[in-house]
Formats: sequence, structure tokens, C-alpha cells
Amino acid sequence: MEDFGARLRRAMTQRGPLCVGIDPHPALLERWGLPDDADGLTRFSQGVVDALADRVAVFKPQSAFFERYGSRGLAVLESIIRQLRDAGSIVLLDVKRGDIGSTVSAYADAYLNPSSPLYVDAVTASPYLGVGSLAPMFDAARAYGGGVFVLALTSNPEGPSVQHARGADGRTVAQTVIDEISQLNAGSRPWGSFGLVVGATIGETGHDLSGVGGPLLAPGLGAQGAGAADLRTVFGPNLSAVLPSYSREVLAGGPDASGLRAAAERVLADCEAILGSGS
Repeated sequence: MEDFGARLRRAMTQRGPLCVGIDPHPALLERWGLPDDADGLTRFSQGVVDALADRVAVFKPQSAFFERYGSRGLAVLESIIRQLRDAGSIVLLDVKRGDIGSTVSAYADAYLNPSSPLYVDAVTASPYLGVGSLAPMFDAARAYGGGVFVLALTSNPEGPSVQHARGADGRTVAQTVIDEISQLNAGSRPWGSFGLVVGATIGETGHDLSGVGGPLLAPGLGAQGAGAADLRTVFGPNLSAVLPSYSREVLAGGPDASGLRAAAERVLADCEAILGSGS
């Protein structure tokens, strides 16, 4: 299969640089007039798919909001993954998995092996057992044309206490993660298949993202407080690699398909105005 980095770059060129998170919060279900149960989840998720699947480059379902309904929720997740991929969208499953040995190998099989019912194009992963512990995910991604987005600089207030801590060589933990992902992408064109997660709310990072060679996922836009203009502050000269991610800002436009499409078009236009000016 074609490398994930190339597929992602093409999807963003064809449909625009936008990732829409599918995060069925109870408050969103209520806003849509839906019950907080598996039936409400099904109707909510199907509404997003029907309105946007053929328009948006990347979708990012948050696995936890499906898992909370048990097996019925996972069945909904499996269904929308298939539908989104059939519509030509890239599916990035937000699972933030991280472990060691056979367990991380099992995660890799669960999400990146085409034989799995939860097979997606890419996943998010946590590197805080060491970036090397994620090697089975990286290997599976290479084997099957998938991608892995590794947490580097996150928006939550607790993040800097770990991510900005310095090792013996003087680099922060986050910079070490950035540098190791850069090495994995070395020589790949147009992008490598390994990306980083860098929150859009964090302001000037004080870290060097120039050599990553892969996509930079920017959550935190919209309801979490950041706007498209903040991307310039966070990413500076690296804007051309940024994949902006919105969730509630778009989902709140439902349940009507026209409202969802209008919200997605609005935030995409905002992002294109910033990303185009910095590319």
C-alpha cells in the first residue's frame, strides 16, 4: 500500500487541510436531542458520516466515547470507520495507546492490521514509556501503509511538567520525542508516515519542529480555546505540515447536515487563510 504520509498529503490537497474529531460527548448528544445511549450514539455518528464523509480529508473518532457504551459502541465505531474509509476519507483513531512488548504489538494489530475490524489509517500514541516502546506500531504502520501520531506538546496544563523536563543531554522530553520521530521520517517524501501531536493552545513552543518530515496534528482548536490564527504562533515556519483538528466547533452545527457542512466549511476557510499565508 502507498505510504500514509503520501496518502494524507493528497487527501489534504484534494479536500483541504482539516481534521474533524468525532467526539460524542453526552452534552453534544443532548444538544442534538438524542439520548445518552447506544441508539443516540448511532444516530449521532451516522449524522456526521452522512453530512461530511465525502467532504473532509481526515476524521478523528475518539475511541473512549464509543467504548463507554460497551460492545454496541464498538460496533458503531467499526461501522463508521468502514463508511468513512469507503468515502475516501483518512481515519485517524484517537486512542493514545502506549505500552511495551506483546501488549503494544496487540494494539498495533488491533488498529493498523487490515485484518482487524478496527483497522484505520492511523492512530495516536503516547511515548511516555519511551519512543522505542512504540516500535511494533511503527513496524505495523510501515508494513500496511499506516501512520502513527505521537504525543509531543499537548494542551493540557499538566503536560509541561513532563514534556518540558530536561534529560542529561539538555534536551526536553518533548524535543527528544520530536527528534526521534524526525529520524523515523528521514528521507521520506513528500512526508513520512509518523507525525506529532502539538496542541494549538500552547503558544510559542520553544522547540524545534523544523526537521520532523511528517504531519503535525494540531488539536485544541475551537471549543478548547485556540483559533486558526494561533497556528502561526505555535508552528511558525512549519505551517505547511499542519493538520488542524476541530471537534465541537463543527459537531455543534448538527444535527442538520447543512449546519454541519457550514461549520466545517467555515473552519476550513479560516485554516486555509492562515496555512496558505505561511506555506
